[in-house]
Amino acid sequence: MLGFGAFTLASTATAQTGELPMIYSEEQAATVCYIEPTEELRQKLSAEEYAVLVQAATEPPFENAFWNNHRPGIYVDKIDGSPLFASSTKFDSGTGWPSFWAPIDAENIVLVKDTSYGMNRIEVRAKKSGGHLGHLFDDGPDPSGLRYCINSASLDFIPFQDMEKRGYEEYRSLF
Repeated sequence: MLGFGAFTLASTATAQTGELPMIYSEEQAATVCYIEPTEELRQKLSAEEYAVLVQAATEPPFENAFWNNHRPGIYVDKIDGSPLFASSTKFDSGTGWPSFWAPIDAENIVLVKDTSYGMNRIEVRAKKSGGHLGHLFDDGPDPSGLRYCINSASLDFIPFQDMEKRGYEEYRSLF
């Protein structure tokens, strides 16, 4: 069990390893993953993508690309293409954002204590790029009991039929 204030994660799970990554403080996370707000990144991303990934904004619920996507495939980091989540772990949380009960590999994400807005939450970041993805909650379905609530603006979707030609062949076994 992992806890943060009144928030407790009762289960650990990823789609491949079954383990939850450690939860970092904001200071610790800066040494593990950091996103540099460069002009190149601003040009690469839309205004909304930049706001979400770099400035940790939240997109509107029910008005985003993947909240209601039911196609098989994987969701990758919008910045660097790291594989993050699979549709096989996606579920309808009723929140209006894509929700997953596990990441593909815990090594590709970083969990960070988030006390912004007077709340105790756990932020989910992409480890390699440092981009803000969303938040982790302990109200998800079995088998993990977790809900990774992720902004569509932080993700690209690779349909199952395109995974091999896009270089994600090894993840086809998740389906």
